[in-house]
Amino acid sequence: MQINPGRTKHLETFKDMQKNSEPLKNVNSRILIGAPPMRKKLLTIGISSAQHPQRSYLLDTLQSIFFASTPSELKHIIVLVHLADPDPKWLHQMVFNISSLFKPYIQARQLVVISTPLKNYLPLKHLKKKFNDTPTFVAFRSKQNMEYAFLMNFATNHSDYFLMIEDGVKCAPGFVTQIATILSAWEYKPYVTLEFSQLGFTGKLFRTRDLPRFVHFLLLFYQEMPCDYLLSHFLDLLMQKKPIQFFPSLFQHRGNYSSFKGKFNSLKGKDLEENDIGSPSNPAASIYTSLQVAKGSVLMNAYSLDENFFYTKEATVGSHLTVVLDKPAKVIQVQVLTGSGLKEENQLKEGQVELGFDSSNRSNDCDDYILLGFLVNGILNKQVLSEESGKKVKCVRLLVTATAPSGIVVRHINLWIK
Repeated sequence: MQINPGRTKHLETFKDMQKNSEPLKNVNSRILIGAPPMRKKLLTIGISSAQHPQRSYLLDTLQSIFFASTPSELKHIIVLVHLADPDPKWLHQMVFNISSLFKPYIQARQLVVISTPLKNYLPLKHLKKKFNDTPTFVAFRSKQNMEYAFLMNFATNHSDYFLMIEDGVKCAPGFVTQIATILSAWEYKPYVTLEFSQLGFTGKLFRTRDLPRFVHFLLLFYQEMPCDYLLSHFLDLLMQKKPIQFFPSLFQHRGNYSSFKGKFNSLKGKDLEENDIGSPSNPAASIYTSLQVAKGSVLMNAYSLDENFFYTKEATVGSHLTVVLDKPAKVIQVQVLTGSGLKEENQLKEGQVELGFDSSNRSNDCDDYILLGFLVNGILNKQVLSEESGKKVKCVRLLVTATAPSGIVVRHINLWIK
């Protein structure tokens, strides 16, 4: 990334400080539960959690991550928890709880829990007082900066990307796929962080290759200000001029208690709850399929806005149903409904929805597809967050990923256009 000449001196000073900082070379976190994956994953989701004075939301947050993700999505992530409290009784209890509740994910190498010995921490006495904070709170946020740094330091080698969330959040269903869609659109664009929430340090995503620099930055300036303020200065140093934020937020705070004693937390993320964006518009389009059209069924019914539906007697792996818009458009939401609605009959259990883009003027297909999401109980209902890519959608493809045991009903493919 290009550095403004006015910032070059600051960056060189930062690099010199890195070289001469002995305490930064001895961080030694240890694994309490699980083992890192054998191969690099797409995404590490990092959580640092300390003992809460009121109640802990860590177990709820872990449950939310795993419940909001499909088995296919879980194959691409690792959840890394840093238990950042020296109290042995609390540590023992948390290790027992996590081991008991999330055993399948631990065995699948999808969940790892670590801790960092106190000897690795920098001094927490006689700290600089800023922002009229009490000495106790200055020590709290300084310790938190170090805990985040230790977490990120451990995460560096296990995935291509790192996502930070806090230990009291609820995750939007399918958030992994939504983030993967954004990463596909931003793969070759310069950025330091992408933001999927406006809540403190939650939802901040880094390329893991950038983590070592930020780890050093957090540790060098750990007593100066809170971590989200430090991140803002780090972005400024590396010339990311403004936050790159995506809406709606994928994470919502649960509960009202902060991890700092006496603090009340009423933060709410914008737009996590479903917004009423009106009825689908379904612009003019053609439909193509490799599915066998059952006698008496009409393919176009899959895209109609009335109560008609499309039926196929069999759906084999690799089969598709593709909506090709007459004019490419900015699609902001996609809904796919399969099944008869009676006892979950005729649902497509194993399928995914993809967005297609076209640069070669194909009449009945697209030359570039990205994954939007997976069907869950025969349904997908997702907002499209990749408007920043600047591309207009031409195709929406429903792809069968496992042969269905019986006939499939496609009730609706609904599109909302901006």
